[in-house]
Amino acid sequence: MDIAISTPGLRAALRFSLTANWQTSSVDDPLLINAIDGGPPQGNSSGLKKLVEGILYSRRFVLSYHVVIVGLLVVFSTVHWAGKLRRWRRRANSARRMHDSQSKLPVKHFSLPDEDAQEANDRNGDTSSSSSSTLQGTGMPPSAGQVDNGDTEESTLLPKQHLIKKRRRRLHTLSHIYAWLNYQPRPIPVINKPLPSNVTTMAVLGFIGLNVFYVFYRVPLSIPMLFVFADRTSLMFVANLPLLYLLAAKNQPVRMLTGYSYESLNILHRRLGEVMCLLALLHSAGMLGVWYTLLRPTGFTLARFIFSKIILLGVGAFIAYEVIYVTSLGSFRQRWYELFLGLHIFLQVVALVLVWFHHSNSRVYVGIALAIFLVDRLVYRMSIKNKTLRASIEVLDDEETVALSMAVPLSENKGFRTFCGSNITSGWKSTEHVFLTVPSLARKHLFQAHPFTISSQAPASSDTEASMDLIVRAQDGFSADLMRYAKGHKSVAVRLDGPYGSQTAVDLLRSSDIAVVIAGGSGIAVAWPLAWSLLDARSVNDLERRAARSRPQKILLVWVVHKRSHFSWIGKDKLEALQAKGVEVLLPEPTAEKGRPDVGSIIETWLNLRDPVHYDGIAKMGVVCSGPDDMNRAVRNTCSSLMAQGRDISVEIEKFGW
Repeated sequence: MDIAISTPGLRAALRFSLTANWQTSSVDDPLLINAIDGGPPQGNSSGLKKLVEGILYSRRFVLSYHVVIVGLLVVFSTVHWAGKLRRWRRRANSARRMHDSQSKLPVKHFSLPDEDAQEANDRNGDTSSSSSSTLQGTGMPPSAGQVDNGDTEESTLLPKQHLIKKRRRRLHTLSHIYAWLNYQPRPIPVINKPLPSNVTTMAVLGFIGLNVFYVFYRVPLSIPMLFVFADRTSLMFVANLPLLYLLAAKNQPVRMLTGYSYESLNILHRRLGEVMCLLALLHSAGMLGVWYTLLRPTGFTLARFIFSKIILLGVGAFIAYEVIYVTSLGSFRQRWYELFLGLHIFLQVVALVLVWFHHSNSRVYVGIALAIFLVDRLVYRMSIKNKTLRASIEVLDDEETVALSMAVPLSENKGFRTFCGSNITSGWKSTEHVFLTVPSLARKHLFQAHPFTISSQAPASSDTEASMDLIVRAQDGFSADLMRYAKGHKSVAVRLDGPYGSQTAVDLLRSSDIAVVIAGGSGIAVAWPLAWSLLDARSVNDLERRAARSRPQKILLVWVVHKRSHFSWIGKDKLEALQAKGVEVLLPEPTAEKGRPDVGSIIETWLNLRDPVHYDGIAKMGVVCSGPDDMNRAVRNTCSSLMAQGRDISVEIEKFGW
């Protein structure tokens, strides 16, 4: 069927698209009839009708995209809270069984994990849970002969036959599927771009596929209908705007609903930004195609087309978002991080303003996105979550690292702050981070905020003051300026925005029988407070949680550094204090002296020694790693291979984005 459209008809459709929305119910709408001065459009009415029907269908169809996104959010929230409920019930049931069993057994003393570990070491003639050679830097865990293997009275509470059956149930095809989902492929060749785990890749591809579906569904791919395609891509672009800004916001409800903090969602934010840049490119190409195939033959010049108000605004928005994308690339951020920060904030505001005036149908989405941006930046980050403190500043022994330490007065959250959150004076938790601003360094640093993980132990709820430490590796830009400042000053005023972060890693390790924490270099800022949180008596005050574990938890901390002087970031005395509490501390020789250790082999050997001896081969194992990409991948894939063997093991990588 001939669906050619006359030039007046096309112009009528273009003008109609500027005002039509999902409530426009008919192609006979007065908006279309009055689109051309002098009355209804002339020409091939069937072609014009098909074009307008495509425009109206897109207006309504794109609305269902938000329903799908909300539905996915509900699913993930349900899974998250159902998991929390299952864990709570499991602890409650274990506590009840423990109580019932104890009432039938002779009265015996059940000590806390650190006390049990000390008693086991006393039986072996040791003073701590690991040998001194482990702390000094042997490359492998203690041998099997060093593992305490005495059964406790609690082991009789679970029959051996039941343990064997439970282990066999895990040796199933699902174990291999689970292992494959957690496997992390090699980096992309040539560009050496690290890839996330397979399950993350599948989630990202599914999200991209959803957008592809919404772009092409019922869109006629023909020259006369080219405008329908260009119109659909623009609608999908603006429909994604609120989601893009929500994923980037540091203060958003997604964490409370799903357990995923903004840094975990950063990969979706980046991939969505790339999809939107592609949508903007396709929209621009489509509109250029409309001009070339339908308008140019009538004498409508390219200059007249580009410099029309609506097109010029669109071109400006397109350039702004493409510059945001280019400056967000990892190679650019690493070289010019300060420039990236400035452009990212400035161009976001500019682009939103241009999109607002570019098309009336975008204004609802732009308004929501702008509201998210302003509430996050102005209400939270520059007000509620902001705190200025005085910090002592010191250059550490390696002459490459600056340590910031500050006394934080603590106060209890009340009223408005209980619901909306508070700043660092309400305390922090292990693995959380803050954004650091040091205005006195230079004028350019006045509004720059850089993320750093809190490397000190989390305070107790009863504390009135706590010491907070930050470790800053000097490279260039802000960190280099801070190093120069530290060489001539003893203290500095700092502005802190935070804390931020999720408790996924903490919850994983606390629910595990065997906990392994691996740090590479400055990743110790994550690992150190995380290890202490497992030992802290405050983390086991819940009687249900203590009763749920029939044996003392085994903990290993592995810290790989490049230079021996980097051990000064924590200090030998603190490492020995941690070891005395029952943590096995393994410090391989620095990589500058002995090369990179096989971290995966170390973990597998240690787990294989502890699991059969202490937990009859059915221990629940948790592994958390924070380090360079190569180390993270080695640890993840070691855990993946253990999953394939049917081991009950979970792994969490503390990394910002991909």
